Amino acid sequence: MATLSCQFHLAIHRLPRVRPSFSCSVQPSQSNIKVVINGAAKEIGRAAVIAVTKARGMEVAGAVDSYCVGQDIGQVCDMKEPLEIPIMNDLTMVLGSISQSKETGVVVDFTQPSAVYDNVKQATAFGLKSVHGEDRGCLVAPTLSIGSILLQQAAISASFHYNNVEIVESKAHATDLPSPDAIQIANNLSNLGQIYNREDLSTDVLARGQVLGEDGVRVHSMVLPGLPSSTTVYFSGPGDVYTIKHDITDVQCLMPGLLLAIRKVVRLKHLVYGLEKFL
Repeated sequence: MATLSCQFHLAIHRLPRVRPSFSCSVQPSQSNIKVVINGAAKEIGRAAVIAVTKARGMEVAGAVDSYCVGQDIGQVCDMKEPLEIPIMNDLTMVLGSISQSKETGVVVDFTQPSAVYDNVKQATAFGLKSVHGEDRGCLVAPTLSIGSILLQQAAISASFHYNNVEIVESKAHATDLPSPDAIQIANNLSNLGQIYNREDLSTDVLARGQVLGEDGVRVHSMVLPGLPSSTTVYFSGPGDVYTIKHDITDVQCLMPGLLLAIRKVVRLKHLVYGLEKFL
């Protein structure tokens, strides 16, 4: 997971007051939340660095990535002034460099889903809360897009009024298909206990798309260079077609959700799945 297909996964941790907290190599003002961006050289990581730098009550305290190692993260993000925070390729070194801090810290993880668990284990070794177990402050967000979440909620509401539904998504690159967003929508609809598309439930024609789950929700994925990341949910009934669509044209649309997640997660003492819990 993750989370944001934009699948991406967000792992955020609340630090204890009397145990070491973490950020990175700098020691910003005590009133700010210290944010470490893991995967900082990626497009979404760079956007996150800029968004956190501009936001009130928080600041970037560390940047981790395997690319652009040693370069100032501010310069990598084409900011007017350097942040004097070098990109490091070792999360353990970043955590160790700030293990004596007593500030509230947040780790935003834009790495691969397979790496998130190991990253959490490293954080735990330095006195950070783990995703697993009691009293953990962690948010796992399959998407940071508020528009995507609103589409999912609208689809759930519509499903009570229509018996036929299909999901069509488009992307510029063929990765993670069906996308996490499409899978999440299909899972949400399947969990409602309704069987969809009864007249076309068992067809084996490949052009009819992939059926997710046992409730007949079909997903069609279109991949063409230049296409925006788009998700459309079609519902139909007798003489009626209801369409819900959401387009992502720039990674900047994820930043309001990211900042909301950072501000909310520092108060958590347990694992929360999905940014929609805070909307």
